[in-house]
Amino acid sequence: MTDPQPVLHALADPTRRAVFERLNSKGPASASALATEMPVSRQAIAKHLRILGEAGLVDRRSSGRQVVYEAKLEALDGVSAWISDVGSQWDRRLEQLKRSFEA
Repeated sequence: MTDPQPVLHALADPTRRAVFERLNSKGPASASALATEMPVSRQAIAKHLRILGEAGLVDRRSSGRQVVYEAKLEALDGVSAWISDVGSQWDRRLEQLKRSFEA
């Protein structure tokens, strides 16, 4: 299973979450375009995009003279698997607890 820490860390910040959600819902965009839609500077957006990229949540590609960023939903697969695994562990523990009370 992939370590979920980088993705969870990246998405812990509300601005990064908003940038990721924007890229996911409306499609690819440049840092400049994102800065016009959000209440932070272009430099701040670029920093957030770098962190999202390091976590594998966005792809960066050149489109002419612009750099365009696109959300990578498959990066959430590791987090989803981890959450499912933790949920299964809790289900097993709760089932054991239930059986011990019924005995």
